[in-house]
Amino acid sequence: FWDIIRKGAEAAAAKDNVEFKYSSDPDSGKQATLIQSAIDSKVDGIAVTLPDPPAIAPAVQKAIDAGIPVVAFNAGIGQYRESGAMSYFGSDESLAGETGGKRAAEEGFKNVLCVIQFQGQVQLEARCDGVKKTFTGKWQKIYVNGSDLPSVKSTIAAKLKQDKAIDFIVTLGAPIALNAIDAIKEAGSSAKLGTFDFNPQIPPKITSGELQWAIDQQPYLQGYLSIDSLWLYKTNGNVLGGGLPTLTGPFLVDKSNIDIVGKFAEAGTR
Repeated sequence: FWDIIRKGAEAAAAKDNVEFKYSSDPDSGKQATLIQSAIDSKVDGIAVTLPDPPAIAPAVQKAIDAGIPVVAFNAGIGQYRESGAMSYFGSDESLAGETGGKRAAEEGFKNVLCVIQFQGQVQLEARCDGVKKTFTGKWQKIYVNGSDLPSVKSTIAAKLKQDKAIDFIVTLGAPIALNAIDAIKEAGSSAKLGTFDFNPQIPPKITSGELQWAIDQQPYLQGYLSIDSLWLYKTNGNVLGGGLPTLTGPFLVDKSNIDIVGKFAEAGTR
C-alpha cells in the first residue's frame, strides 16, 4: 500500500523536477521525530499522514512555525485543519465505511464482522464505524495484529468457528483480506468477504469470486497530489482543496470494473 503512495509521490516529484525524500515508521512517536529531522534539514515542504494526531500534530506545528508548508494525506481528515496542515488528500473514511456497509446490506448479508488490524488508528476506526452506520443487520468488530499476518489468519478463523452466524467479513487492508480468504477456508465457513484498499493480488480474487469487492482510496493519487500541491504552493501560491479535503475515494471495485482497474494494479499503481 505505502509503496503505491510512494510511486505517486515520486511521479509528481519527477514531473515537477524536485528532490523527493521519503521516510517512514509505524510508530507515531517516531513519525514525529522524522518530521523534526525534516525540519532540521530545512526542506521546502512536508507531506505527512496523521493516523495519531495527538502524537504527530505538535511536530506539524513546529514545521509550520519554521515556515515550512505542510499538507496531510491518507489519515487525519477530521483533524488536519487543527494541526495546521493547509490541505488534505485522501478518502473520507466514514463515507467509505458507509459505502461498504450499504453494499453488504444490499447484497442481503445479515451478520457482518469488521476486522481492524491496528488498534487506535483514526482512519481504521472510522471505516468500521461507517460500516456499522449503514449496515442493517448485526455488526461486530475484532482487533488483529496487522504486523503478524499468520496470527491475523488464525484470529479470524477462530472467530468464524466460534460464531458460525457471521456471513460477511469486512477487512481494512489488502494483505488482511488475503489472510481472511485463507481463514474462511480454514474455518470451513461460507462467509463472503469485502475489503478496503487494493494491491496487485486483489483483482484475481475479485475475478474468482473469493472477494466480492474492494473499496479503493487510490493511494497513488494521494502521494501524487501531496507532492504536486506543495510544488504548486511554492511556485505559484496555490492551495488545492480551497480549505476542504480533496477526496481520492471511495472508489468501489467489483466484477463490473475489475478489467479496467486490474491492469493498473498489475503495474503497481493501483
